Amino acid sequence: MAEVTTSVAALRWRDGLELLDQRLLPARESWLPVATAGAAARAIQALVVRGAPAIGLTAAYALASEARADPELTHLRRAARRLASSRPTGADLARAVQHILRVIEEAPQEQRFERALAAARALHEADAAACLAMGEHGVALFHGGSVSLLTHCNAGALATGGIGSALGIVRALHARGRLARLYACEARPVLQGARLTAWEAVRDGIPCTLLADGAAASLLARGSVQGVVVGADRIAADGSVANKVGTYALALAAARHAVPMVVAAPTTTFDLTCPTGDSIPIEQRGGEEVRRVRRARVAPEEVDVYNPAFDVTPPDLVTAIVSERGVARPVNAVTVRGIAP
Repeated sequence: MAEVTTSVAALRWRDGLELLDQRLLPARESWLPVATAGAAARAIQALVVRGAPAIGLTAAYALASEARADPELTHLRRAARRLASSRPTGADLARAVQHILRVIEEAPQEQRFERALAAARALHEADAAACLAMGEHGVALFHGGSVSLLTHCNAGALATGGIGSALGIVRALHARGRLARLYACEARPVLQGARLTAWEAVRDGIPCTLLADGAAASLLARGSVQGVVVGADRIAADGSVANKVGTYALALAAARHAVPMVVAAPTTTFDLTCPTGDSIPIEQRGGEEVRRVRRARVAPEEVDVYNPAFDVTPPDLVTAIVSERGVARPVNAVTVRGIAP
């Protein structure tokens, strides 16, 4: 079997943090240096980097950078708060910041940067390993020969520190010669599926078909796919899944047509302190994301906009949740606890 790899990366450390500016894809690949925690927080909010694991890694490296510039604890705690609050829905962000801050607080002042950087690199390596493990676990959910899968938004290398969560499963199937086709919803309003998932697929030679979000139900009705695979930004204790807005509608359509709905997320995305999906904070973003497509205005400037970045899919609509620790199936509080951190 071929090794499961990707040519895509969302972030890197080259004596400083650099982010692949995802706002510019697919037209241009540009690496943006991020020197401070404040700059990292702004980059996270502006969607230079997105995807819960990648956001967490960005914050981890950014806090290490801040420790090199100023190792004083009061300053670093303030920087940590700024980073942790930059986007509210994803669980990985606060967890990564808390971990790096704890390493900093336990280190002598002159060693805070080195230890924080080592800890950030360890988180990066752990996420890459988790992606590979999720790919292995996910492949086992799809029996028989070749399969076609439908995904939403981007849960690939651009969203993680490795081959991806949902796209890790896709890449693992492709490496085995078992992937017939990946179907990617465009993911309005920011078009992460069209701009990012399709770009990743083309870049890595994965057969891919792009579709409008509204076409997904008809694709499922035709029996064209054998599974839906998505990522997650936060998973509650009962198995409720917060993911890019539109996931809930996709889960409803998948259930109607008896197509398995599979969620892949590392243990860093689980939040067992959230008892149900009702406890997950949902980020509301600005109206211009909907009134415009890129720079082109498509709606009156005066019209009101409802623009949640995420929605919550209840556990009864999820066939399985995959983490690096295994598979929760059926999805409930007991099985989720078995694959959570």
